[in-house]
Amino acid sequence: MLLAITLHEAAHGWAADKLGDSTARKLGRISINPFKHIDPVGTVLVPLMTLLTFGIAFGAAKPVPVNPTNFKQPYLDMALVALAGPASNMVMACCWAWMIAVGIYLAPSPDFSRALHDMGQAGVAINVVIMALNMLPIPPLDGSKIVAGILPASLVQRYIHFERYGFIILIGLIVLEVVFKVPVFSTLLFLLVKPFMYVLENLFKFQGIYF
Repeated sequence: MLLAITLHEAAHGWAADKLGDSTARKLGRISINPFKHIDPVGTVLVPLMTLLTFGIAFGAAKPVPVNPTNFKQPYLDMALVALAGPASNMVMACCWAWMIAVGIYLAPSPDFSRALHDMGQAGVAINVVIMALNMLPIPPLDGSKIVAGILPASLVQRYIHFERYGFIILIGLIVLEVVFKVPVFSTLLFLLVKPFMYVLENLFKFQGIYF
């Protein structure tokens, strides 16, 4: 979980730096140190509140600061910066899948093989879910910035204005899911998780790996 969140945020900063905005680099946010990405509210308080209230921990890391005015193509480059986070989770999911292969073929004992297999499965699951969650086109998730980068100019400002309500919508979806048993949130996640898992399964099935 720490790797999935930390490298996700660091990937945003790295992509922004490569595209011309050094804000994150100057603030030390292109880092694998998880403490650099902890937000007292989003990473600590909100997960505790949602866990105590709904029985599910939901939160966010500290957003990586990005100044779009430093980009040559602000909306498109911002979309690429947003995409870098989920892309890093896809790469990590592949790495954890290789961990399963190591457990199957190279582990020195059955117990060690099982440990590597279970760790790999957890790593794949965590990264795919975080990737899918962030691809939802609900502000301020990464998916909303990707959508803003491909929308016609006439619609972008309206869509960005919608961002102030994004977190409320997310909490509302969780309430619908947990309290009223209306599976909107899980259905949206499943629709995104399924194709990502399909890609992973087809990438690694030649190794005899099944998730």
